[in-house]
Amino acid sequence: MLYLQVDKVWYMHTRTIREQLLDYAQTLIMLRGYNGFSYRDLSELVGVKTSSIHYYFPSKEDLVFEAVNVYSSEILAELYAIDPSQPAHLRLDRYTRLFSKALGEGDQICLCGMLAADMASLPEHVRQAVQSFFRSNETWLGKLLTEGRKQGTLVVSGSPEAAGRVLFASFQGAVIASRLFGVKTRLEEVTQAYRAL
Repeated sequence: MLYLQVDKVWYMHTRTIREQLLDYAQTLIMLRGYNGFSYRDLSELVGVKTSSIHYYFPSKEDLVFEAVNVYSSEILAELYAIDPSQPAHLRLDRYTRLFSKALGEGDQICLCGMLAADMASLPEHVRQAVQSFFRSNETWLGKLLTEGRKQGTLVVSGSPEAAGRVLFASFQGAVIASRLFGVKTRLEEVTQAYRAL
């Protein structure tokens, strides 16, 4: 087995070429953004010619769109797998750990959060996929905050829908600040600000 390192992240080559391309693309987007990598970067990492990458993904837009869809599906699957019978504040803790995973070793940002910052460069269908990811998280958090308010475990100011949007924006900002300052405590601070216990 061959191991490669990309900006402090080690990868083991056991997946198909298409899967490797998506994995590396996701990591590079989380580290550098939409404009921070090329097919040449991927070709060196995976060990294939750029023409081979075009076979799987004719354009960078196609690759990034698929990377967003895969990332979104995986994150939302983890989100919806959080046990709904748990008290709301414990589910919020679990959600916080999901964001913490996105940081990797502290040098990454949520893939969709990073792409949101590159919005002016994104094709329309990629922009819509990123917006869909944001909305799904905001809606889930709004429902969680509604339950937390009823249970008396979470503090909600204003409507839960608006609070869900604010909370998701807080998590995205905390990820950026965590990367900037090299700490993960910013995420925990967001959670603590909403806890009633």
